[in-house]
Amino acid sequence: MPFPAEPTEPVVVDRARGVSGGELVLRRVGADYEIISNGVFLMDTRDGRSEREMVRACLRALPGGRTDLRVLVGGLGVGFSAAEALARSEVALVRVVEVEPRVIAWHSGPLGEVAGRPTDDPRCRITCADLVEWLDTAEEVFDAVCLDIDNGPDWTVVEGNERLYGPPGLDRLARITAPRGVVAFWSAMPAPDFAALLERRFGAVEEVRVPVRRGDPDVVYLVRPDREG
Repeated sequence: MPFPAEPTEPVVVDRARGVSGGELVLRRVGADYEIISNGVFLMDTRDGRSEREMVRACLRALPGGRTDLRVLVGGLGVGFSAAEALARSEVALVRVVEVEPRVIAWHSGPLGEVAGRPTDDPRCRITCADLVEWLDTAEEVFDAVCLDIDNGPDWTVVEGNERLYGPPGLDRLARITAPRGVVAFWSAMPAPDFAALLERRFGAVEEVRVPVRRGDPDVVYLVRPDREG
């Protein structure tokens, strides 16, 4: 007797009022999960290559030989970025800043199972806060700063997230980046105007394109705020 096919219609697992306004929904489609904000798709668990590559590229750009790296991950999401950082033995601490408490809670359930439960790792520290506001008072410094906020600089769904990608936000990021450290920005599409802003602010910009199933590639932009390091 053949097994029934996996359902392809989305099934709502949970929904909540997001702290930044609008509705936040976790949906299951077959074996995968999607996060929807205000009716707009944010991310899913189907692939994760570009989120992982963001972390890999950021760590590759650091000087070698360290075993005590401190990593900031902006946005927990489905957990792939945090999991990739925690998979590296040279990483001593991963600070994850996530604005939505419900997203953090989902990692005690289905999202945690898919991502390998990164939030259970003793090196992982979760902070529930708006990243831009948290940066205003942050006293920590990080060797690698990996930012996957919203859909990137040119497609923000949540009002206020664009603050991260303007000059004041870049100044905040530079302040919490250690000497010779690297900042990585994930984007759901090429963002040439943002790349030009990064070049004006930080000098050289490295661009990593990651092919996706459909449409434009995801893009990771890498900068070194400490240009003399």
